Amino acid sequence: MLAILPNQWFESLPQSWLLLIVALALICVIRGSDWLVEGVAGIARRLGMSKVIIGATIVSLGTTSPEAAVSVLAAWQGDAGLALGNGVGSIIADTGLIFGLGCLLTRLPADRFVLTRQGWVQFGTAMLCCVICYGLFALWGDGAVIGRWVGVLFTSLLVCYMVLSIKWSRQHPVGEPPIEVTDQDRSVEELKSFGLLVLLTLVGLVLVIFAADGLVQSVSQLARRWGIPETVIAATMIALGTSLPELIVGLTAIRRGHPELLVGNVIGADILNMLFVIGAAALAAPLPIVEIGSARPNILLEVHLPTMLLMLILFRVYIARAVSNGSFSRWMGAPLIVMYVAFVSLSYWLSLG
Repeated sequence: MLAILPNQWFESLPQSWLLLIVALALICVIRGSDWLVEGVAGIARRLGMSKVIIGATIVSLGTTSPEAAVSVLAAWQGDAGLALGNGVGSIIADTGLIFGLGCLLTRLPADRFVLTRQGWVQFGTAMLCCVICYGLFALWGDGAVIGRWVGVLFTSLLVCYMVLSIKWSRQHPVGEPPIEVTDQDRSVEELKSFGLLVLLTLVGLVLVIFAADGLVQSVSQLARRWGIPETVIAATMIALGTSLPELIVGLTAIRRGHPELLVGNVIGADILNMLFVIGAAALAAPLPIVEIGSARPNILLEVHLPTMLLMLILFRVYIARAVSNGSFSRWMGAPLIVMYVAFVSLSYWLSLG
């Protein structure tokens, strides 16, 4: 399983220790996400920046860094196919599960400035990946691979995107309504220097990333010992594990009254999963489009990419409606959740073949 912490650390632990790690990891994930959201919201206020912009850049860069790391490691170790599926699958999880769940929980704000810029970059990068994958498969068939030239292209586009994001952040009309802050919150805010807010953000991010990885690995080991099939673990725990930091941070942002962070993080994470995760992995080693020896030779082309495109097209339709209303409607989450559950179920069914 793709992971940050070595799998061997968890394989020899007794069940009681694994259960203890699960409990501690849950506490650390929740506490870390609290610190991360508090730090990011404070930085946004100090800099006069929109929280959705920070969510689409700083937060999403941090939460997708582990996926990039494990994808590059997988490519170096000869599991390059996992790296490509990880990037595409994470986009599906971010858009379907996290954004869908966020919509169901609250009316997410629609920032026209961001959705008409980063939103189109999100859709454009996904379309570019699809054109490359289907084009290479049409030319080379089962031998098609995403070569290092694609890695150079994607990482170059990543640099351009980050530069543009900085430029757009300066142009953004911070039109968010003023945040209602109690006297107690205001006094706490004044006691925190900008450096302390940055430190709070970094510590929270590191805690979320590593605690989430430890949580997923501990639960996966417990599932194996309780006789749950490997295919079920692969179809559920890997999908959850790669997007757990984004999910926890998004839910915490809603709970603490900063839903803009969830919107920005989902859009930014989708872009970075394409340009950063897949781009870095392709630089490490060519990524095969067709899984060698699979009973379903075109699963990426037949299931993953169509699902990703369908979700992002629906997301664009939602955006067109939301920018005119000022927010996403709560009912919009239901179709995305249904699509995500259908995708996971289909992936599990295909894994049995």
